[in-house]
Amino acid sequence: MSDTDVDLAALLCSRLCHDLLSPVGAMNNGLELLADETDPAMRERCIDLLGESAAAAANKLKFFRLAFGAAGGFGPTVDPSDAKAVATGLVEDARTKLVWDVPSSPLPKAAVKILLNLILIAREALVRGGILAVGAESRDGETEMVVRAEGPKLVLDEQVKKALAGELDPAQIDSRTAAAHMVRSLSTRGGGMVQLAGGRDEPLLMGALIKSA
Repeated sequence: MSDTDVDLAALLCSRLCHDLLSPVGAMNNGLELLADETDPAMRERCIDLLGESAAAAANKLKFFRLAFGAAGGFGPTVDPSDAKAVATGLVEDARTKLVWDVPSSPLPKAAVKILLNLILIAREALVRGGILAVGAESRDGETEMVVRAEGPKLVLDEQVKKALAGELDPAQIDSRTAAAHMVRSLSTRGGGMVQLAGGRDEPLLMGALIKSA
């Protein structure tokens, strides 16, 4: 493993820890409140909040395990239903809907990681929620993926945009841009590419293509 790979792994771990701080912190606060609370209604509310925070933490762990880690087994492909399950847990809430249009046939592991990281980036761009549509197709030794985000307010960080385009200095890559850098690296490793269009006043479109080894 090269120093670059080690650095990227460290940044992805930092990103995971950052995203888990909120739900885990909420659970800690909820337990402290529950220990001191005597009112039955308030105790029930605390338990509900603990359940919500625990579910949020579990959903993020499942997502990051497949998006960043070695989940999915040691084979070269992953069942798309696994990716759909973790994406749904991360994306869907009262304001955001996931539309999944991916065939049931297994996808290359790299394609699944790219797709999930694009979903993560798109979800963050949907500041006020909206619709996040996902598609993928494999044919003739290539796999294409596309993620479309549409909502009342779309904000894609400029550094993330540069990382996707391969225009970010490696020294500037941090936990915020690590997912985009991972997408770029996995996509272009075998001669593939990443495309980006729209945003702000129009739907955000992010696409990637990888070629089979």
